[in-house]
Amino acid sequence: MSAAHWDSVMAGRSGELQTARGDVHRLPVGRWLGHDRADASVIATVIAWCHGPTVDLGCGPGRIVDLLLRRGIPALGVDDSPQAVRLTRERGAAALRRDVFAPLPGEGRWSHAILLDGNIGIGGDPVRLLRRAAALVEVGGSVVVEVEPTEVGVVQEAVRVRAAGGHSLWFPWARVGFDALDGLAEAAGLRPVRRLDHPSGRRCVELVR
Repeated sequence: MSAAHWDSVMAGRSGELQTARGDVHRLPVGRWLGHDRADASVIATVIAWCHGPTVDLGCGPGRIVDLLLRRGIPALGVDDSPQAVRLTRERGAAALRRDVFAPLPGEGRWSHAILLDGNIGIGGDPVRLLRRAAALVEVGGSVVVEVEPTEVGVVQEAVRVRAAGGHSLWFPWARVGFDALDGLAEAAGLRPVRRLDHPSGRRCVELVR
């Protein structure tokens, strides 16, 4: 996504995800910016699972990193968008502009890695991404993921972001239903140990290496 499109999305003027099949999904900008009360409940539960240094992969504007730091948990946000990194740093949190598959500080020593807000879809290959997240955490560490609340299996597709003034280039993405996660986790050397089925309909799972 270009800087101009991300600026438009973060300003709340417009933000949609369009699939190559023609489906359009509105992006939850208010949630990302911390304006969603139900989201606050989800995040409060999930970050309570984190008890050591945590890396948030695809951190967006940094609400999760900020909350972790407020709990005294060392945390780092990673995002390939300069706007996301800037917004995270404006909260006083640490963030790197980096592809999640590029070398990162502390590989193999993080206690937790986070993939919320659909970020399990980054790169379009959930097993590859989960293996990458597993490699970032220590043995006994965990990867916290959010999945679709319905039985959609794994949907791999090309998507683009539409925002005020235009749209991004197409890029690979994936959606993962709760029915597919156990198999993906096993392929990545992870096992589920804790689940959250929130009244809002969101589902999160903690996977241990």
